[in-house]
Amino acid sequence: MNRRTLLRLVGRAGGTAAVLTTMKAMGLLHAGASGAERPNLPTGSGAGVKVAILGAGIAGMTAAYELSKAGYDCSILEARDRPGGRCWTIRGGDTIQETDSTQTCTFESADYLYINSGPARIPYHHQGILGYCKEFGVPLQVIVNDNRACFFQDDAAFGGEPVLNRRATNDSRGYISELLAKAISQNALESEISVEDQERIISMVARFGDLNEDLLYTGSSRAGYAEALGAGLKSGELYSPLNFSELLKSDFWQYKMHFGEGFTQAATMMEPVGGMDRIADAFAEQVGHLITYNAEVAEIRKTGSGTRLVYLDKTTGAEKALDADFVICTLPLSMLNTLNSDFAPEYKDAIATGATSYVNAVKHGFQAKRRFWEEDDQIYGGISWTTRDITQIWYPSSGFHQPTGVIVGAYIWSNEIGDRIAALPIAERLQRAVIDGQAIHPNYAEELNLSTGLSVAWGKIPYSLGGWIDWEPEDRETVYPVLTEPDGSIFFAGEHLSYLTGWQEGAVLSAHNAVRGISARLQALQA
Repeated sequence: MNRRTLLRLVGRAGGTAAVLTTMKAMGLLHAGASGAERPNLPTGSGAGVKVAILGAGIAGMTAAYELSKAGYDCSILEARDRPGGRCWTIRGGDTIQETDSTQTCTFESADYLYINSGPARIPYHHQGILGYCKEFGVPLQVIVNDNRACFFQDDAAFGGEPVLNRRATNDSRGYISELLAKAISQNALESEISVEDQERIISMVARFGDLNEDLLYTGSSRAGYAEALGAGLKSGELYSPLNFSELLKSDFWQYKMHFGEGFTQAATMMEPVGGMDRIADAFAEQVGHLITYNAEVAEIRKTGSGTRLVYLDKTTGAEKALDADFVICTLPLSMLNTLNSDFAPEYKDAIATGATSYVNAVKHGFQAKRRFWEEDDQIYGGISWTTRDITQIWYPSSGFHQPTGVIVGAYIWSNEIGDRIAALPIAERLQRAVIDGQAIHPNYAEELNLSTGLSVAWGKIPYSLGGWIDWEPEDRETVYPVLTEPDGSIFFAGEHLSYLTGWQEGAVLSAHNAVRGISARLQALQA
């Protein structure tokens, strides 16, 4: 049995991953196989090999960039007239097209007046996407994600009044620390820890919760000042502790207070200066000559030697075809499920299942008359939370002290809420958002320019039909693995084929996997 036959049999039995492992053991694999590293394909190894890529989002352009460096002949078909896909920053004059409506953004023109309608932050450990930012010279800035100066608001607690994040968080820690200190002092943990350790733990707990000498929580400077510190005799006045019973009634403690501690939400968080689409633009500078815009794919057909893509040229109205040796499909499954294809049955089933698992996120944006959040509440970036439909209000981390700014007036990721809001006319969506926002900022309606409002309901955005996938646990175990393997010469990539769904890092790493898979397949054929 020769090596080529062996590798084909291994691939048939175990898929691409098995081929990669076998080739590595045989000393045939030249491409790096670590998910933490970029593919390192031999120069010229793809000469004469045609690869068609569906979608000029982050995954598609990443794949094209890496394959092109190795000499592959890449073509990207993109239905939109811009690169980036869901990496989409909206500025004044831009058009927002939903399936049943059209809006025009009326923000004024300034480099800090924009809304990232899709991804809006990058964790420090997403080194794939950050590496490309560094390589392409995309300047970054810190985004304030979790801010103790922002508000929590729950209609079921504190009479519906907003509460400062710092008060809710630190008062809760104080009360919990008091309870723990009492339990330790009363030897409730005697069987668990030594006397010496008890003393140290009590000291630690007291400092953690800022308890007094009697191990009671009576308030803390961490929660802030009702009357600020000042010069002369102005010593300040601490806030009185929030009522513990009211804190327990609220939903603050369920996840909002530790939101900023999450692995993907903890500092340092970043964004490109001027908007998230600066990354897409930088990729397009590298591979833009490979992109055919306004190319709406209608059919995906296998041929004896590869794959044929049939698409509509929306500029001319003509139907065209593109033949390729390999295809990398980065379309969201919600979109891919609408196309005519001859995928194998198990792939069709997997695509159909995944198509029902998308989060129909909604974002609203408004340009404010003034930066009232800074001037009135000393909020510089960050997020306020509410139990009302809008869920979150985001304050910009750019343009500090400018005369105006763009506020994210809603960020919704519940399909129950998002679908209900998306069904409303745009004007009604925005009016309801203003009403909800008044629960946090009583002067909200007066401070916003309602005429500048815009709404993006991702479940109704053509060519996306959803914000990101949220796999059901059982589907992760069954249909998800199907799509991590190619269907013949068709490979799949995108955030939906990662454990970082909803993040650009997931798109980048999945593209790397597809690139390695094609390289391994080609090396197997040439072995």
